[in-house]
Amino acid sequence: MTPILPSYLQDAWWAPQDDPDAAVVRDASTGEEIVRVSTAGIDLAGAISYARAVGQRSLGALTFHERAMVLKQLAGVLNGRRQELYDLSRRAGSTLRDSLGDVDGGIGVLFTYSSKGRRELPNGTVFVDGPPEPLSKDGSFLGQHVYTRLPGVAVQINAFNFPVWGALEKFAPAFLAGVPTIVKPATPTGYVAEAWVRMLVESGLLPAGSLQLVSGSVPGVFDHLRLGDLVGFTGSASTAARLRAQVGEGVRFTSETDSINASILAPDAAPGTPEFDAYVAQLFAEMTTKAGQKCTAIRRAIVPTGSVAALVDALRERIDRRVVLGDPHAEGVTMGPLVSLAQRDEVLRQVEALRAAGGELLLGDVEAPRVVRADGAVGLAPEGAFVAPILLGFAGAAPRDVHDIEAFGPVASVLTYETLAEAADLVDDGGGSLVTSVATHDPATAVELLSRIGAYNGRVLFLDRDDARTSTGHGAPVPHLVHGGPGRAGGGEELGGIRAVLHHMQRTAVQGSPEMLTALTGVWHQGASVSAEGSHPFRKSLAELRIGDRIDSASREVALEDIETFAHFTGDTFYAHMDEAAAEANPFFPGRVAHGYLLVSWAAGLFVDPAPGPVLANYGLENLRFVTPVSPGDEIRVSLTAKQITPRETDEYGEVRWDALIRNQRDETVATYDVLTLVRKEQDPAPEGAHTAQAVVA
Repeated sequence: MTPILPSYLQDAWWAPQDDPDAAVVRDASTGEEIVRVSTAGIDLAGAISYARAVGQRSLGALTFHERAMVLKQLAGVLNGRRQELYDLSRRAGSTLRDSLGDVDGGIGVLFTYSSKGRRELPNGTVFVDGPPEPLSKDGSFLGQHVYTRLPGVAVQINAFNFPVWGALEKFAPAFLAGVPTIVKPATPTGYVAEAWVRMLVESGLLPAGSLQLVSGSVPGVFDHLRLGDLVGFTGSASTAARLRAQVGEGVRFTSETDSINASILAPDAAPGTPEFDAYVAQLFAEMTTKAGQKCTAIRRAIVPTGSVAALVDALRERIDRRVVLGDPHAEGVTMGPLVSLAQRDEVLRQVEALRAAGGELLLGDVEAPRVVRADGAVGLAPEGAFVAPILLGFAGAAPRDVHDIEAFGPVASVLTYETLAEAADLVDDGGGSLVTSVATHDPATAVELLSRIGAYNGRVLFLDRDDARTSTGHGAPVPHLVHGGPGRAGGGEELGGIRAVLHHMQRTAVQGSPEMLTALTGVWHQGASVSAEGSHPFRKSLAELRIGDRIDSASREVALEDIETFAHFTGDTFYAHMDEAAAEANPFFPGRVAHGYLLVSWAAGLFVDPAPGPVLANYGLENLRFVTPVSPGDEIRVSLTAKQITPRETDEYGEVRWDALIRNQRDETVATYDVLTLVRKEQDPAPEGAHTAQAVVA
């Protein structure tokens, strides 16, 4: 008898002593028993309490950047042990190509969130959402939206088809937000999830309580959840509805569920065009990758009536040439079995339901296929969950069933249309999808379709000759973009870059004085205290610099000669700078005025300290606004205040954001903007006179 798959709870491995009712997981190709799964006697309440106490404390001690660095290290651990995960995944029916999407895709999510966390989040624990809102005339009362992490645990319930990627795409943003995770993988592939969790545990990199694993069912888990906890679910729409009803008030519930995704072959993508070829290649990939067991796979191929025969012929040729069905351990196999015999039987049942609704078999059949066994022999394999690719066709109007029934395997249906409006209606009849793709090289077609189908999809991919080679594909969610969809697709969002991190945080409108908001956010607000004491701010390293450190410059007069010199030197002879009469006729100017970029350049000259020092480079300006025109004879001066200081975890320097404010002699605001500089963490130890990087001015 095989052992029971262990869980990882409260930073220790645990399994029942034995359970005669444990579920048996078998090799998808051979039927050989792999492991048994049971959680009899599991202490879920203890695991949840441990996450809230220990996990919250250990993650809360880290900044966003520190958590991001841990994610990078964890990705490195899994990257070094990918082959072990590939080998295990073969037993679940995954070919190497399948594993590249699951294993490498999951590792890529960790790397991506590590990178985005360090580039797009502050090196702190509070995320500032947008600019402050002035709430008083004198600026003494402000409002600011901020995000802080939720105080509970993220319970993540995953599907069987992506035991690595599906779990890590939930875990990474939760970890980056600072919320501990309890992973509950699907039973058929739970042994793959247990393997990657064990690898991370063995690395010693996981903060205490940050990750727990439940290998099996989670009876009564929702009874222990409360405000501040989250549930992330991937699976069927019916199961999602049942679970949602069990979730208590205040517990966030997000779901990514089955959807009847579509792909439109546009009228211009006729046979012989690059778009037609790209469409066929994509449909083939979505039917055969993971044996079609993908929530994003194409289930409805929406095609002009006159292109159906050509599509079927092209797809048949590609299947005949490229599909070698069999045990992924055998050399040359390109498509494996479904995950289990139960899943095979369910897919065939749904195919029969589609046929009963009027579907005609255009390609493939429901008979047991001949396959390549692990030893290379070819023959029937009744103990394996094999299904060959199946394409169904529906003549005339598509029945309701084709928009409701999903055969979660290598199965797609061809639906026909005459007009773009009909094609769009067919997409929308799916009731909400994760993704729809459109093969077209006609921008007008793309514009019309997006306006009609956008609201029914979480993602829309436009495929043409220009992006066919570089496209990530219809069925490949990427961590940078939202993964989810409305309606039947679950109504939730996963991934989406930093958006996914913010799903694990609470947005709060904070009100107070500039001084208080500066302290709360780590970002200097206009009206908060400043310090002009000591040396020039550009002489200070990050260790010495403080939020609110400021330099107030001397004034400089802007002469007409300066304006004309700048105009001729740069070639910017716009009439507002060179033609008095034309400038006076402009409703925005009193007459000839100085160039905005002249003022910004002069401001740099007024505030910069030119000698070598801790400031290494100025790498940009943000939020530049020109407020008041400057006429010949006016004077300008600038105030530069350290607004935000962000050390970089992996470098000897960090980023300083400076608030720049240019005023004229009447104390009117001329321009506002942020200056971004890179500054050493410590003073340069080089001897006096040695070569060091010099500050670069805008």
